[in-house]
Amino acid sequence: MEERVLPETPSRDPELCSELPLRNLVQGLRELVSQLREGESLWKSEDFDLNFFWKTLGDCFKVISQEATKLSLAFSKPPLPSVQDCQKLTADFQKNILNLTTVYYWLPKSQGVTLRRLVRDATMDVVEGVIQLLNVILSTPLQSLSQDQLTSTGAVWEACDRFSKLPKDNQAAVLSLMSSSAAIVEDALEEMEQARHADNQDPFSDILDDVDSRENRDTYWSETDKQVMAPCLGLVKAAKACLKKVSGAMKTHGKVDSLQHITQLDDLGDTTSEISPCVDELVLSLYPPMNYMTVQMNAAKVASVLNKVLEITKSSHMCPESENSWLQFLSGAIEHNMDKVKNLTQGSN
Repeated sequence: MEERVLPETPSRDPELCSELPLRNLVQGLRELVSQLREGESLWKSEDFDLNFFWKTLGDCFKVISQEATKLSLAFSKPPLPSVQDCQKLTADFQKNILNLTTVYYWLPKSQGVTLRRLVRDATMDVVEGVIQLLNVILSTPLQSLSQDQLTSTGAVWEACDRFSKLPKDNQAAVLSLMSSSAAIVEDALEEMEQARHADNQDPFSDILDDVDSRENRDTYWSETDKQVMAPCLGLVKAAKACLKKVSGAMKTHGKVDSLQHITQLDDLGDTTSEISPCVDELVLSLYPPMNYMTVQMNAAKVASVLNKVLEITKSSHMCPESENSWLQFLSGAIEHNMDKVKNLTQGSN
């Protein structure tokens, strides 16, 4: 009987194909990501050209997007690239990614810590996207362009395309973070208002259908709970107003023309970023069963961070005398609502 010989399938043996250069590139990129988390700027502040930086960085992102396409196509169908071809592909890829990270390191902290953090995150997203693409190529049998490979290639493209949406100075960077925080606070407020005004006053009515469970007092607010909730929501509304007014003052008066002004923007960005996590904690503690001491503690955190934001704003270049009225109003609103929370929760639970 004649022996049948099965057709050869593309091998993934590092010695016979191009797997080893890919694995080496993955390892190198993982080390690069770790370095990006801690790396300092290599550029002297006084001779830094921000416009040249953005142009060069944009060129790097474009090249990497093209390199990702080239690499993905090379591994989209048999035959596998030769070891020599793969070594060239990976060497070019590594060189262009090193160029990208080098340009990122140009950006000095004096241009703004917030801006630098956003550029770093965008750079890391691209490198991590490339790592994911390489891992997919290494783990997918070579037959045709797989859905995973298409998805991973597209993820690198998207990460590179996000460059065009990056804020181009520290004022814009801080404003973008504040906009994100404001959206989270708005969502938290809407969620609680909807639960509060539900017809049956049961915030768990959409997930608890059992009648016996619904009769448990732990699933609805008592009259005292509702009284406590009112000033807590007042604090959340104050947080929303604070982010809106401070953003407005920053848009109108914010400057990036000196290290002092840029540092003040960073200070405000760091502090306003604490608002949404504090608001989330407060809102979560308002769901029944309500622990009044926890509510008071979370309300105090919100009040504290809001007062800190107002203090930083008042002492900054973004607060001429024309902005004083809303600062005083918000400060009074925070104090009023916090006092009510304390009075209603004192000695409870």
